[in-house]
Order: sequence, then C-alpha cells, then structure tokens
Amino acid sequence: MGDGTACLRGSDFLDISQLDANQLTCILDLAAEIKAGRWRGAPLGGRTLALLFQKPSIRTRVSFEVAVRRLGGSTVVLDDADVGLGRRESVADVARVLDRYVDGVVARLHAHRDLVELARFARCPVVNALTDGSHPCQVLADLLTVREVLGRLDGSVRVAFVGDGNNVARSLMEAAHLLGLRLAVVSPPEYRPHDPGSPFVQVTSDLAAVAGADVVYTDVWASMGQEGEASVRRARFAEYQVTEELMATAPDAVFLHCLPAHRGEEVAAAVIDGPRSRVFDQAENRLWAQMALLALIYEAG
Repeated sequence: MGDGTACLRGSDFLDISQLDANQLTCILDLAAEIKAGRWRGAPLGGRTLALLFQKPSIRTRVSFEVAVRRLGGSTVVLDDADVGLGRRESVADVARVLDRYVDGVVARLHAHRDLVELARFARCPVVNALTDGSHPCQVLADLLTVREVLGRLDGSVRVAFVGDGNNVARSLMEAAHLLGLRLAVVSPPEYRPHDPGSPFVQVTSDLAAVAGADVVYTDVWASMGQEGEASVRRARFAEYQVTEELMATAPDAVFLHCLPAHRGEEVAAAVIDGPRSRVFDQAENRLWAQMALLALIYEAG
C-alpha cells in the first residue's frame, strides 16, 4: 500500500466520486492481491466497527463481518430496531454516541442524506454499505469482476446497465467517468438517472445501446422500500428484461447482477443461470474489495 492511497487513511467512503482514478485502481489492485493470498495484514487489530443496518442483506452483512474479522477486527451489528435512526434518536446523536465506542461505522441506510449527516458528526470513518443515493462498495466488486473477466478496465470496455436508474447505476456512472469506461444506462424515460454529462456515459431508453457490449448488468425493478410500486414497475420495465435475445445482441458479453435476483422479471433464468453469468464471482468479490477498502482506510500512518 503506497502513496497513491495515502489520502484514504482515516477517511470516510461515501461515494465513488470522492476517489480519483489512481485511488480506485489501487483499491482494486489490493483486492486482487488479497484474493490471491499475496497480502495478509491486520490493520484492524484491536479495533471494532459498528455495522448499522436499516436494510437487511446477506451479502453486505456477511462480507463486511468476514472482512473485518480477517483484518483482525471485531464487529457490533445494529439493526433498525436497535437504533431507530432519525426517529428514536437523531442521526447526529447516534453518530456522536457511536464515536465514543467504535473505530468506524459501516452503514446500510435508506436515505443518503442520513449517511452524509452520520459522517458529518462522527469523527471515525463512515463507510457507505448502501443508500438510496449510491452503492459504492457494490461497484468496487463489480469493477474487480470486470477486470478479472476481461483483463482490463479502460476505454475499450463497454458496459450496458439495463433497468432502473438506481443507486447502483449512479455509482457505476461515477466509476465510468473516473476510469473512462464506456457505460450505457438503458432505462424507461421516467426511471432514467440524471445524465452526468460525462463523455463516457450514455443515458438512454433505447435497448439498441446494449449491442456489442462487453458486460450486460441489471438489478431488480423494485428495491427494498419500493414494494408498493412493484406492479407498476413490472408493467413499465417488462420490455427491459435481460433475455437470451437481448444477450444475443452482445454475443461476447458476460452478465452481472448485484443480487438478489427475480428470475422471470428483470432477467431470464436462462441468462442468470447460463454460462455467461458471473453473478456469484461478483458476489464473492464484495469480500475482497471491502477488505481492500478497509485495509487502506485503517493502514498505519
């Protein structure tokens, strides 16, 4: 771990956009070293991190708990019933209390504004494990997976994200802008994310943008907290299902999905369970990417 990542030390990690291209690449490089067994450190030795979860998740919880333990630390898991963030107690007060007990907070929250406030009032590092605004740790794993499969992460890589222009799509757009990847986000007009105006990012409703992609990526049509919109979303997104026919327009592409998946909705079973799917490699890479991120935040000065 060298000077390129020195400014990650002791810092929050709220969004991909706070990094520069060198820092992002260094995180991925270290993740690959850890995964290959070539790096073994314990920068979290003697430290405890709070995992603050308003939303449940098998991948986020298990990958962060295992990551912290492998780096020598321990965790305290707090769910919404324990804390009542913003209801039972203000976000600022929760931040100031946790700051007295733990060495960092990994937060999986509903509202991005609550994450920002948590980081504002906590002196210890705060890591974004998902909000409605972004999902940067997921995208670290996505990038690691793409680099493993394609052997590169540069302007020659074409990624098509099909479906809801959600938190994952927004973090992908930030990563594409940093690294120069060519990303098309393909969504119904009313569900498209804000176009960032990056020369590397295309926001469109035209499925023709999938043709020739190296990576085709999708996510659920209705995320946690959007269950009341599920029937409306199913009708509106029906033509945006990733089918074998759509994948045929990108014959060399691999398929990614951040999971959980709803087979028969956003993706056909034949695609996610087929030979071009890398979704479980992608899920595994949450562990390695988050170990690298935490190691860089907590490396010795």
